[in-house]
Amino acid sequence: MKVTTRSEALDSRPMDPAHFTGPASSYPLHQTLEPNPVRVSIVRFEAGTRNHWHRHGGGQVLHVVEGEGYVQKRGEPPRGIQAGDTVSAAPAEEHWHGAGPDGPMAHVAVSIGDITWLESSEDGPL
Repeated sequence: MKVTTRSEALDSRPMDPAHFTGPASSYPLHQTLEPNPVRVSIVRFEAGTRNHWHRHGGGQVLHVVEGEGYVQKRGEPPRGIQAGDTVSAAPAEEHWHGAGPDGPMAHVAVSIGDITWLESSEDGPL
């Protein structure tokens, strides 16, 4: 077994504003590229921020560790999520997730496969 990240090495990195409706940051915990990309990170969304529609080739699991927010699968209404909830997206399932309007939300994200970014989710329901 190999230690891949030490707690003292965790640095917050701003998320690419081209894929988010507002401020968000990431704390990478683990990444492998071969044989399949797997990324594990803590992502923190500021109040009202969500990511754009996107999909992961191998799917994604999210575990909310702080606050409240929303997730939405393409073609379905948004669902509320809160600290302690775990949700998953199937491989290639188009979705978005982010914080509610009243405060920040953070989740541990386990992303498998390449990410394909799509259009903004900002004009969607909420």
